[in-house]
Amino acid sequence: MRLFFLGFILLFLVQIHAQTTASVQVSTFIIEAPQLKTSKRIWIYLPKSYKNSNKRYPVIYMHDAQNLFDINTSYAGEWHIDESLDELNAEVIVVGIEHGNKKRIDELTPFEHPDYKGGKGKDYLDFIVETVKPHIDLAFRTLPDRKHTTIFGSSLGGLISFYALFEYNNTFGQAGVFSPSFWYSDKIFLMVENLKTLPDVKIYLATGADEGENMVPDQEKMVSLLLKKKLPSKNIKHYIVKNQKHNESFWGKEFTKAYKWLLKDCY
Repeated sequence: MRLFFLGFILLFLVQIHAQTTASVQVSTFIIEAPQLKTSKRIWIYLPKSYKNSNKRYPVIYMHDAQNLFDINTSYAGEWHIDESLDELNAEVIVVGIEHGNKKRIDELTPFEHPDYKGGKGKDYLDFIVETVKPHIDLAFRTLPDRKHTTIFGSSLGGLISFYALFEYNNTFGQAGVFSPSFWYSDKIFLMVENLKTLPDVKIYLATGADEGENMVPDQEKMVSLLLKKKLPSKNIKHYIVKNQKHNESFWGKEFTKAYKWLLKDCY
């Protein structure tokens, strides 16, 4: 898996092409990111019902937006988030935050690794919570409370989503955590261990059985720790998916099931 992780760094070279495979429900805009001293492209998916209704919608915040909607901006295939939600007639807004190219590791890791470094995840999450979310809540008809706000990602994006669920639980009430890179730092386990009480959150975890190294044992270890810390078992979905590896194809196929469970109480 770590060889894949190192190869994944090559996605920083991907450029946005003029042609797109994203549905008409998807648009993009640029926003300043003072916490990161840069600007960011944001992808936003609006449900098909949005333009003809006055209702408000729950919101999912997702990382690595280049891989979510458009094959032309993806590294190794897209998740097909827009097509999946269109097919479901889903009543949800999805906000995708682009990865930081060569700064992706910094942004998506809450702790530093001795070799890969990183550890600037708090700045990235502050950007989402303090800059992106207020803009989205002002510009679109959202349900802004934590019950209706989900954070979602895979690999390092799974790691930072898990971290955000507990460290920013006033903002996020649930998280989709695919193939989380818990191996990046043991401090993620210590963080949970040191929590006096766990917030009322929901978490959906899924890792492929063929991802290799410590991916499966690490997820099982984290689930055991959450249960030990008294997070109700009904608030956790935990899957080890047979014949699946660490890639967008797996995550895209798993997304619909995670979406249905995480947001079932949001309507």
